[in-house]
Amino acid sequence: MIKHLRSKLAAAALIAAAALSGSAAHAQQKSEIALSRQPGIFYMPSHIMEKQKLIEKHAASLGVAGVTTKWITFSGGGAQTDALLAGGVDILNTGTGNLLLLWDRTRGGVKGIVATSAQPMTLISRDANIKSIKDFAPGDKIAVPTVKVSTQAIVLQIAASEAFGADQWSKLDANTVQLGHPDAYAALSNSKHEVHTHFSIPPFTFLELKNVPGAHVVLSSPDVMGGPLSQAQFFTTTKFADANPKIIQAVRDATKEAQDLIRSDTKQAVEIYKEITGDKTSVEELLDLLKEPGMMEWNLEPQGTMKFAAHLFKTGTLKNQPKAWTDYYLPVAHDLKGN
Repeated sequence: MIKHLRSKLAAAALIAAAALSGSAAHAQQKSEIALSRQPGIFYMPSHIMEKQKLIEKHAASLGVAGVTTKWITFSGGGAQTDALLAGGVDILNTGTGNLLLLWDRTRGGVKGIVATSAQPMTLISRDANIKSIKDFAPGDKIAVPTVKVSTQAIVLQIAASEAFGADQWSKLDANTVQLGHPDAYAALSNSKHEVHTHFSIPPFTFLELKNVPGAHVVLSSPDVMGGPLSQAQFFTTTKFADANPKIIQAVRDATKEAQDLIRSDTKQAVEIYKEITGDKTSVEELLDLLKEPGMMEWNLEPQGTMKFAAHLFKTGTLKNQPKAWTDYYLPVAHDLKGN
């Protein structure tokens, strides 16, 4: 499976290389920007940016008038990276694993802009026999957004290396199956479904613990990582960034404004999230959710990403080891205190 994945990524890198060395016309500044994200409250800053047209606002303040944005939702990061490399989207909002893999495979041709969120991920099971990571049998399925390369899949590898030994990091890879978070929630809610466990993100974490009989926490990402881990960040090709520096700055400025709104008027932020996503969870429940530990980690600086990168290099998934997080982030973020 990992060999197949590497082949796919190598092919993707060739596509990216072609895209990154495209014509001068293709490199010209764009006025219509396509951005993608995944489902979940991790991506709430992007919903605020869409509703309040914050990228358009900040681009205009930087002298770039007439910018429009199109937001596209994908079920997983793998589909997003495919779309970026194929030229279907300009900027992604997704996980650390996808950023690092594309940075590595494109030899620095893809880099981060800013982080958006670092809320906890939680491994949840409805199987009473699974109380810790050591309780998974070969047939026990674990839903993750993208096998092998999603943030959840890689955190599971780090947890496995700590539980079973450094050389056993891939022990649970064969247990993982690819399901978007809404589909994984539906699977856990169906007592007859073969998937009993989901490496979940909010709000699905809280919906599963509330609504799925027997659902319980096996582990959480802060336990594994020793602190917050950026779950979503904006990233793009350096080709696009070089041709559109004011758009890149506008994305940073818009992200900060959206994060500031979440902190200063959380109720309005939640209402916007509900409007854009159609999430049926009540405003009151979502506000309570955001009072849980770690749920207000809305920061521009990347968090926990170097430990993540070190694991990927150690296991051979990354061919190049970054010396600092600034290696895989654009200069627009280099003044931040990331890790």
